[in-house]
Amino acid sequence: MEAGSGMTAGQVAPSVRLNNGVEMPQVGLGCANGLDDEGMVRLVTAAYEVGYRAFDTAPRYHNEHGLGLAVRHAGIPRAEVFVTTKVWSTDQGRDATRRAFDASLDQLGMEYVDLYLIHFPAPMLGLYVETWLTLEEFYQEGRARAIGVANFEPHHLAEVIRQGSVVPAVDQVELHPRLQQRHLREFNAGHGIRTEAWSPMAMGQTLREPAIADMAERYSATPAQIILRWHLQHGTIIIPRTRTPDRLAENLQAAHLPQLEPADMSVIDALDCDGRIGPNPDEWLDGPRGSVLKNLDQRYEKIMRGAQGDGC
Repeated sequence: MEAGSGMTAGQVAPSVRLNNGVEMPQVGLGCANGLDDEGMVRLVTAAYEVGYRAFDTAPRYHNEHGLGLAVRHAGIPRAEVFVTTKVWSTDQGRDATRRAFDASLDQLGMEYVDLYLIHFPAPMLGLYVETWLTLEEFYQEGRARAIGVANFEPHHLAEVIRQGSVVPAVDQVELHPRLQQRHLREFNAGHGIRTEAWSPMAMGQTLREPAIADMAERYSATPAQIILRWHLQHGTIIIPRTRTPDRLAENLQAAHLPQLEPADMSVIDALDCDGRIGPNPDEWLDGPRGSVLKNLDQRYEKIMRGAQGDGC
């Protein structure tokens, strides 16, 4: 059997139920890809044809318009797709967040989004609770079917839970075999918050792991599929990115592979070494486009040198 083969067109990913009863596909397409409108039309159309129903965008990605255009161009019924977008840090605060949300709906050409997130807590602004209360208004108005956060640590989450009336449905964070965020995942699970990984393969860096390559051979899969399967068995929502049509099907196929054996899950669990490649959520405010994940190779090598020294 060829690695990654066996998926039929249109075979969609399983869904998970959020804490308000909304169903969300467990595998979606991350759209932080730098594509223009034409590129988004091609990519989203191809993704929909192989079975994707969830698409994650943000004003920061400069392609909300392209995503909405793609949905309309392909003739996809709005109810058949799950669209996530976000409010950026510099748009926090009630009035700015309302303007940003309206602008996102306008760019998407949609009357509502399925999930709206605060992109980063930006605690130095002191506005994430006010921003969260504004998201609750969108939820009550029916213009966001679910609301959540991204890159929030337990202490940020505890504050919005304490001061708000709606528990976040999702916390989208950096999560991969080298940064497993166990404490955060336990906190989320204990409060009915779904954990979503925005970097499920550490931007491809964890594909280098020899143990994962060995598993891929044994399961007749690709290393990417093994990592994504590990996420899914932990109950994580994943939004891998790709511009390559063949990779679209390959990534989605991970949801339909046989389950990894407990011993193999344990091997991947043991790779954790606090190997963050993105910014620290308590310190990040803003920066040039693309700066969140710059210098990945150098950062990965530094992580690996530290991991080897620590015996991780």
